Amino acid sequence: MATTQVVKSVCGLCTGNCGVLVTLEDGKAVEIKGDPESPPNQGGLCRIGLASLEYLHHPNRLKHPLKRIGQRGEGKWQQISWDEAFSLAAEVLNRVKREHGSEAVVMVHGSAKGPIDTHLVRLANAFGTPNVVCSDHVCHVPRMLAAEFTFGFFPDAEYGYPPACIVVWGVNTAETLFYVHRSLVQAVNRGTKLIVIDPLETGVAKTADLWLQVRPGSDLALALGMINVIINEGLYDEDFVHNWTVGFDKLKTHVQDYSPERVAEISWVPADLIVKAARLYTTNKPGHIEWGNALDHNVNSFQTGRALSILMALTGNLGVPGGEIETPGSGFRYGDTESSNRMLGRWSYQLELRDKIPREKRQNKVGADLNMLLDFRYVLPQSVIKSVLEGDPYHIHAAYVQASNPLSSWCNIRETYRALKKLDFLAISDMFMTPTVALADIIFPAASYLEFDGIQVREDGALAQLQQKVAQIGECRSDHEIINGLAEKLGLGEYFWNNIDDSWDAIVEPVGLTFEEFKKIGWFEKQPEQYKRYEQDGFKTPSGKVELYSSQLQERGLDPLPTYYEPPETPYSDPELTKEYPLLCTTRKLAAYRHSGGRQIPSLRRSHPEPVIIIHPETASKLGIENGDWVYIETKRGRIRQKADLSTGVDPRVVVVDHAWWFPERGEAELFGWAESNYNVLTNGEPPFNREVGSFNIRGLACKVYKEFVAQLES
Repeated sequence: MATTQVVKSVCGLCTGNCGVLVTLEDGKAVEIKGDPESPPNQGGLCRIGLASLEYLHHPNRLKHPLKRIGQRGEGKWQQISWDEAFSLAAEVLNRVKREHGSEAVVMVHGSAKGPIDTHLVRLANAFGTPNVVCSDHVCHVPRMLAAEFTFGFFPDAEYGYPPACIVVWGVNTAETLFYVHRSLVQAVNRGTKLIVIDPLETGVAKTADLWLQVRPGSDLALALGMINVIINEGLYDEDFVHNWTVGFDKLKTHVQDYSPERVAEISWVPADLIVKAARLYTTNKPGHIEWGNALDHNVNSFQTGRALSILMALTGNLGVPGGEIETPGSGFRYGDTESSNRMLGRWSYQLELRDKIPREKRQNKVGADLNMLLDFRYVLPQSVIKSVLEGDPYHIHAAYVQASNPLSSWCNIRETYRALKKLDFLAISDMFMTPTVALADIIFPAASYLEFDGIQVREDGALAQLQQKVAQIGECRSDHEIINGLAEKLGLGEYFWNNIDDSWDAIVEPVGLTFEEFKKIGWFEKQPEQYKRYEQDGFKTPSGKVELYSSQLQERGLDPLPTYYEPPETPYSDPELTKEYPLLCTTRKLAAYRHSGGRQIPSLRRSHPEPVIIIHPETASKLGIENGDWVYIETKRGRIRQKADLSTGVDPRVVVVDHAWWFPERGEAELFGWAESNYNVLTNGEPPFNREVGSFNIRGLACKVYKEFVAQLES
């Protein structure tokens, strides 16, 4: 008779940290489902989480360390031991350090989050390189920084209260935030008003009281138009503005340039709907803005976050039940210790060993001349590409990549490909062979979340949960173990741990626990909500108030009030270009995939098997395109092919294109079709990009679309 056991754990496939129950039969994981006792998901699980065992047992998992023996990208590998893999990688990285300086090595991290990111940054700092890359500049950080510069914390929702009005702006919660969407639907069913701002009529938009179909990339103008209405109609919270903000008069003067009529021309949202949205949001309190990743994807990213933060403040929704809550956190994360610590996430200064690199060396990182907001942790992908290809300000010669696929996710990936090919050395840890992994010299097979013990802490810091090992595939190791092993061979063992559990001890130490003690508890919840904490301590800004006008930004030579700049390659910034490229392209995220991952997972691929472009029927008719046709989408940088899906839910002037596509079934000989359908063939990493954090323009680019067979005939 089979022995059955159910193990509590937490899903690590995204940052939602949903609790899971894993059923083991004779020690093998055979079923996974949501944990009803876990606060984030209450027993539910998204389709990616439900596919966890497909990830775990996939036949194409990388199971052993590999060394390249053919030409880069040729697909010829030799299986080697962990000791040899670490020794070979360390030998080259140390040689590059001796010959060119430690900054000639770049370290990259991607979809893994929390302590795994912290561990890699610790390795970079111990090694001595200031050049660490991730996608923060186009994911969460523009909004996080904007909120912190405005009122000192990143706001969280309190859906259980619930809010009287929710504004879903730049995110499709039904597709990408499963655990948030459940709470949102419950609130709406209890009478909460819903405003959705999105270029595409998503499922969430169809249920909204009001849907604003904004032009991709013009969200900042729309936000300023709403602020104009709120101020001019006296809809703001006068007591809060008078007592707890600075710069209101300057803001009032500033937004007179953003009348609903002018903003309607910029954003394509009718003036009457702008007014209606402002009134609906302000007259139904408390209100919450559920803002998303789309807002981070253009040259106005940071200032869009500032404008939405100002909307939260003007309406008096900060710190009130059902409004924008400051979460005290679980205690596993330290608070910011200095203003320049904002970009570092919430993990401790000590864990990252940031003091190992002196300030003058930090200032020698690539892209330092961009003079962006103080940032001790990350550099931009476009700066790395420029360094590798042009030697500006010096040549990067080697890279270590963890849980990232730059050849799918970085901007202008043809330049990324050239840079990866030019590197002297590339080492990567991953679960699967990807377009980027296929270009590596050394491959470290990474474990899934089901293959190691650890702690998952939700992004807002409100909940820490135990992750338990239930399987072992091949020789796979967690990224923590990989970093520890590499550090030892690099001669940096003194900065790491003999036993990986010791690193977890360091993380739980602030709450007075050891990892062994935490294992017995299983999870650690946030402290009780404290409403209007500012009444006792003020806001965590220089003035102690909400800074509508930011003197901090003004002192850095940046806009102290949110100012809209027309993105490049649009009908308004480049009318000549749009004669050849008359449509605007934008992108979206899908429920089936997280970033570029998951396309080799059978159940996920079946749900969305091919890359899709959404086109309005009127536009398709003019172009001779029918539903299901394969078409080309082209910008100044190149073209890709995707399958047409006709829908009236998109503006006739806009097309919505799937992002990050590659084809695992194509194999290494074709480098998995890395450039055939990937949206980042179309994007541009050259200036102008966002002045504050370096976001490049992903949404609202001028493009043209044409049927595939027409192109073949012409060629």
